[in-house]
Amino acid sequence: MENAREKLVKALFDTKAIRVCPANEPFWYTSGKIGPYYINTHFLYGSEEKANFLLQVIDDVKEKKEECTGVLLELVMKNYEEDVIYRNAVDALVDAIRKTIPDSEYDYVSGGERRDWFFSVAAAELLQKPHITVFKDLDAYVFKNGKSEKLVSLNGAAVLHIADLITSASSYERAWIPAINNTVGRMKYSFVIVDRLQGGGELLEKLGVKSHALVNIDQNVFKEAYDKKYIDRDQLEMVTEYIRDPDRFMSEFFRNNPDFIKKALESDEKTASRARLCIEKGYCSL
Repeated sequence: MENAREKLVKALFDTKAIRVCPANEPFWYTSGKIGPYYINTHFLYGSEEKANFLLQVIDDVKEKKEECTGVLLELVMKNYEEDVIYRNAVDALVDAIRKTIPDSEYDYVSGGERRDWFFSVAAAELLQKPHITVFKDLDAYVFKNGKSEKLVSLNGAAVLHIADLITSASSYERAWIPAINNTVGRMKYSFVIVDRLQGGGELLEKLGVKSHALVNIDQNVFKEAYDKKYIDRDQLEMVTEYIRDPDRFMSEFFRNNPDFIKKALESDEKTASRARLCIEKGYCSL
């Protein structure tokens, strides 16, 4: 019988929330670097199509800050009842939180614009905690008992932040933690669906936030994926090399595939702009 983590890993690959490229065809990242996989945790909403629909709703409603959380709560809880993939993901998150963090240790659940809300809003409802909806401009609204109002002061209350994904924790440092601090609160815990193990957890610890994750993206995840035939041997070897040393993987790939950067520069504008950034940052040369 599959446990919650195995179900989650399966769902990550089934929904293409984790997408591994074909061998020798790495993805371009927004940073100008390359790598063998993408992670779109919000696809656990049920599918890419359903996730994109919710993102569109968020984009439509996020300017109406007071109404935003109520609209999202109705949608995510309806989807929670109807979609087994999403329900399993949220249940796994809530169960892990309950087993890891005593209920008395935090007073609020927070989530940051935009993808955190896929999970934080539903989790807060199931944990029976008020939800703090944090926007990129550091505005925050608290949703409690069906009503939303601008957050002025937390009076020192403790907060659990829920996110879809943590990489370097730059959003936490730039926005989520300052937004809580600005309202005289303390972000005490972070719980994410996926940790890419790229320094975010360590940074949060330095900032006084205890970091937890359902799935750590390490070699074991991809070994499981290979054993379950989600990826092939070449993909596994490529990902293993990348995880071992991302910068070395990138430099060796460019050296062994000199035409890759040239083709990227001649491709669509999105790809070409990332290739130009790669050159500007000195990751590769023509």
